[in-house]
Amino acid sequence: MKKSASQILKDNMMLIVLVVVYLFFTVQTGGAMFSPFNFNELITQNAYVFILASGMLMCMLTGGNIDLACGSLVCFLGAIGAYFMTIREMAPGISIVIMLLIGIVYGCVLGYLIAYINIPPWIATLAGYLAFRGLGTNILSSNSKTGSISIKKVESFLAIFSGKLFKTKMGVLNKPCLIVGIVAAIIVVLLNITSRANKVKKGYEADSAAAMLGKSVVEAAVILLVAYKLAMAGGIPTVLVWVAIVVLFYNFITEKTTIGRHFYVVGGNREAARLSGVNTRRIMFIAYLNMAIVTVVTTWVVLGRVQAANSTAGTNFEMDAISACVVGGVSAYGGSGRIFGMIIGATLIGVINLGMSLMNIDANYQKVVKGVVLLAAVAFDIISKRREK
Repeated sequence: MKKSASQILKDNMMLIVLVVVYLFFTVQTGGAMFSPFNFNELITQNAYVFILASGMLMCMLTGGNIDLACGSLVCFLGAIGAYFMTIREMAPGISIVIMLLIGIVYGCVLGYLIAYINIPPWIATLAGYLAFRGLGTNILSSNSKTGSISIKKVESFLAIFSGKLFKTKMGVLNKPCLIVGIVAAIIVVLLNITSRANKVKKGYEADSAAAMLGKSVVEAAVILLVAYKLAMAGGIPTVLVWVAIVVLFYNFITEKTTIGRHFYVVGGNREAARLSGVNTRRIMFIAYLNMAIVTVVTTWVVLGRVQAANSTAGTNFEMDAISACVVGGVSAYGGSGRIFGMIIGATLIGVINLGMSLMNIDANYQKVVKGVVLLAAVAFDIISKRREK
């Protein structure tokens, strides 16, 4: 069964919007948005959105639930990590493990409160939103006169979370980076072909051969373009590797596993899912434990990029993650949404941030624009569902 042209257009609407917005900023900035440096900045500055939104997506699938504490938790864990690495001079590996263990313990407590005590998620996470910011600020102010703890001397940690693979000078073509891009493009094309063949064989709805080919060409071209720009910007940022690992993992979980399907079922109709034998409490527990672990990974990335822990770290991160999900087509009511859509949403948020910064637009107006985009995305989702009914 082939998809209609209108259905294909609807499925790719946000991708079209992303391209239009990017081209708009490219023109408005005199091509600055298209420079290798800004390609690199788009990835490194917004890596936290991709990682955090992957976890937020799992929470939202369960019924539009969110985590308000993740930004403050980044502040707290960053303070803990910087304290152990710099003040106590512990090995980065030990500090990383300590942050991970704290995140797991918190995730278990939070998941238990939400899943088994039935505390509403927004209430439980609002408590963390307030508490972790206070704890993180207290740790920083108690151990530093400036309220910030630098980790610039912890080179091994920075190499893992803010370094570059196959590093070369800016402006010199990095051939290994280009080869990685070519291999990635070939893999994406082969996966598209295989996926369509499997859907056709099983009688599922699938794109036409022409649509699949066009999609593959566009995706391969984008990958090659990014690879070329990064090759000219000094190499592949290690943070991009972390982002790729996280999004590919959650794409596999949501599309290829039974537990991933359970998240969708619980979000679609929780009572029906329970009556069908799905352990809905366990799904809610896993969603928030998972969110805590994803927040730990986000902390590592942010700490590596900023090279210091400070009291403002993680500010509005939860809002950016929610926005990326909603703009990317994740239902505000739960039960539907894909990692690919979230990636588009996160990229759009990043493009808007970078584009307006290059145009020297006031930060307050940037918030206004993101708010309008978020509202428009939700309205589009609701109107589309009404038309389907």
